This record gives sequence, structure tokens and C-alpha cells, in this order.
Amino acid sequence: MEGATHDALERILEQQRAAFRTNPNPPASERRAHLAALQRLLRDHADAIAQAVSADFGYRSPHETRFLELFPALEEAKHARRHVARWMRPERVGVSIWFQPGRARIVKQPLGVVGIIAPWNYPVLLAMAPLVSALAAGNRVMIKMSELTPRTGELLERLMSGAFADDRVTVFNGGVDLARAFAALPFDHLLFTGSTAVGRQVMAAAAANLTPVTLELGGKSPALVAPGYPPDAAARHIIWGKCLNAGQTCIAPDYVLLPESAERAFMTAARDEVGRLYPSGAAAADYSAIVSDAHFQRLTAWADEARQQGANLIPLGEGLSDISRKMPPVILTQVNDGMRVMQEEIFGPLLPIRTYTHFDEALASIASRPRPLAFYYFDEDRARTRRVLARIIAGGVTVNDTILHIGQVNLPFGGVGASGMGVYHGEAGFTTFSKRTGVFVQSRWSALAAAKPPYGRLAERLLRWMLR
Repeated sequence: MEGATHDALERILEQQRAAFRTNPNPPASERRAHLAALQRLLRDHADAIAQAVSADFGYRSPHETRFLELFPALEEAKHARRHVARWMRPERVGVSIWFQPGRARIVKQPLGVVGIIAPWNYPVLLAMAPLVSALAAGNRVMIKMSELTPRTGELLERLMSGAFADDRVTVFNGGVDLARAFAALPFDHLLFTGSTAVGRQVMAAAAANLTPVTLELGGKSPALVAPGYPPDAAARHIIWGKCLNAGQTCIAPDYVLLPESAERAFMTAARDEVGRLYPSGAAAADYSAIVSDAHFQRLTAWADEARQQGANLIPLGEGLSDISRKMPPVILTQVNDGMRVMQEEIFGPLLPIRTYTHFDEALASIASRPRPLAFYYFDEDRARTRRVLARIIAGGVTVNDTILHIGQVNLPFGGVGASGMGVYHGEAGFTTFSKRTGVFVQSRWSALAAAKPPYGRLAERLLRWMLR
């Protein structure tokens, strides 16, 4: 609802609660129908959605919107439609000998009304993917879109209102005040995607209602190149992951650690890869703009600060320009931990590089930082890879590439520590938005009948046997 008020939020919440009470556990056929409606919406309006996103950014490649938002959202919906009936089935679990011949099972129940707060960087995917999980789990859903992508939010609001009743899915658009009111609603579950700082505020607001939260935050996702791995191959994968959406990706490689001997080859390959991907530089039709003047100025200020503090800034490629908020990819060397580019999540096409002499020093450096949303590791030694993955904890990992773990519908996606809590995607998302209720069914006869007062000799013998 565009320009919604706090009263409108509460009205829709109560409307959805009432509808949930009437139909608290929809069958698989109904859930599949909702997912099919969402698929049709995304397919039929793909061009309009890509145009709206591009207009919000000042320019974003329509191909990137299709590849990075529409395609994975459709894959999520198709996967959930295919498997939701199996996910819904009760799970039989074992019963201790003391409670036999009773039976136990886990049933999956919808939570009720789910709130989703979507970010600006991937406004379609990061609203639609959790929506898929919530609908598959049988819930009603309220979505708050980002005020930085108003055209996309208004389009999705209009499309959703035509595809779903308000008591099933409702989209809201508005500013920060509306976002605060939205986070303070007594949802049955709230999912937020955004910065760590705002995530703390959302969690505090939800705590007043004891609303469980899933927080998809961010942090500084490292790319670690192991000794002996071809630096040119690492550069190709890292540059691709960094340049998607001009670096405005929560799991973009945020900085690179590589051997001293590999630095020159890495930078040469990085420059070549930018030239191959974007032959006309930042003006290329496939290269996206920075979403707002404020974010463009922030990135420019961080780069200037790093230069003043001794960093070398190396623009990648020829003919790059900053017209229309298009910022060329830039490598930064000689960086230190005092620079904001090494303290804050960059969310742009700046790529700090640090070299190491000893591999264990690089691992220790990553382990000493807050746990990132993503970790990218490049190595051809499988045994060493296993050791590294046992030591570094991150929300998700891609080995010998970047970004791709987020596209796997069978892998849970979510952060850890400062990068978030909770997961979704595929069955993991269904579980997040479901209550797994344990059910024990007592049989007509139970061995524990003797464990009730008044206690006598039989209870004593039973206790001795149980406590052996």
C-alpha cells in the first residue's frame, strides 16, 4: 500500500490474522496455487520489472535483473511447488524403550502472518524469495519495500494486489517511519534484509513483541586465494562477483587476500577481465549505476580517504567514467585496518587487496573479524580446503568461484553472528516459516504406568532399572 499509515498496517495485520484463523493449515494444492500465481506474475511482467529496477538505480542492466533476480526467484518458486507436499508430511521419529509402544511424530504448521522487509539492492529477489518460503509454509505475508526503489515497490504493489487477496499477500511502500512501524508489528515471524546497524534496530523492535526474526545482514566477505592457485583464474571469478550490480551485493567479495608473489598477476588479470566484461567501461550497457547520490558520494569519500591514508587506487580498464553515478571498478592496494574500506561493508565497486607471506596469517586475519555473510576460497588442494572450511565460519561459502552458493535452492542461505541469523531458501525456508510441533501419541498400555503415585515396590524396581 503506497503511503500506508500505521493504522493501515494494523488493519491488514488483523485481516490476515482473521483469515489465518479461518484457514490455519492450507493443503498442498492451495499452496502450490499461490506459488504458481507468483510464477506467472514474475514471468508475465519481467520486462516491466526490469525497467522499474533500472529506473530506480538510474540505470541497471535488464539482463542482470533477469539473471540475478527474476531467474532465481522463479527457480525458488518452481522448486517449492515441486516439493511442498513432501515438506509438509509429518516426520515419524523414534521413541525411547521406556515410552513404547507409544508413537511420536513432528508435524509442520504454518506460523501465521510473516513480515518481510526487503532491501534496495535486489528489491525483487529479496522480497520474492522469502515470500516463496512463507507461502510454501502456508502463511499470510506482509512486505515492506525499500524507499530507495519506489518504482519497483509501486509496481510490485500493483501486481501483487492483482494476483493475491489482501488477506494473503500485501505490499507496502513508504519511508523510514513506516519501516519502523512495520518492524514493531506483532508478526509471527519477521525477516529483514539490510545492514547490520539497521538489523539491530529491527531486532530491538521485534523483541518488544517476542517476534522471532531472521536477519540477513552483510559484513566484509573475504576472498582468500591459497598459495599455488592461478591468480589469473581467481581474478576472473572475483571481478565477476564484484562487478555484478556494481558491487551492490550483500555477498559481493569485499576484499581479497592473496600471496605477495601473486599480486601483480592478479591485478593484470583483473584489468583484462574488466575490459572483457565491459569493453566500453562504466558506460557499458551491462554495467550498473550506484543507486543514489548519497551512496555514490559515500563511496567516493571512502576512496579519497583511503588515498589520503596511503592506499594506491588503480582504476580497472580504459574509458571508464563516473557519469550518471556509474563508478568504475577500482582496486586498492596498501590498505590498512584503519581505513573505512577495511572497516565497513563497501557495497560498491571498490576492491581492497592485501597480500600475505604466511598462509596461516591470512586465515588468522579472517578469523579475527566478525563472521561474514560469505566466504570465497580458491585452492586446488582438497585436503587444505577441508582444513580451511573447518576453521572459517561464514554464512555461506563458494569454493573456486564467487556468488554461486546463493543460487542453490537446496542450500540454506543466511548469516552468522554480525552477518545475521536464521536461514531460508528451499526446504530450509519452509522450515524457518513453520512450527515443527512434536506430537506424542500414547498407547493403550504403557510401561510407565508404574511410575505414578502411589509408588510401591514395582516403581522401585522400575527406577533401579531406569537409572542403571
